[in-house]
Amino acid sequence: MVFVRLPIFELRQKCLVRGVGLALTAFATSLLLAGFPHIANLHGSRWQVLTMLGAGWGMGETARCIRPYWCFYHAGVLLLLYSELMILVLTAFLTFYP
Repeated sequence: MVFVRLPIFELRQKCLVRGVGLALTAFATSLLLAGFPHIANLHGSRWQVLTMLGAGWGMGETARCIRPYWCFYHAGVLLLLYSELMILVLTAFLTFYP
């Protein structure tokens, strides 16, 4: 039996998909924990601190993929980092929302 090892599951390798996936999963989980589908019932939950940690971990994984020289790939990773920073701030807002 042959097992295929995907780079997503190898934590020592750089993987852009893993970073973006972690950040988007943390954002979706944070929205669900805040009670998003029902706007009138928005509330903060202390479990959302874990989603903040997940978003930070995803941002760190994305930051590992930056190359030392400038190219369009570097610019794309920077755009992803800015979007993950927005996810981190939104998650923090939903965590501390009364």
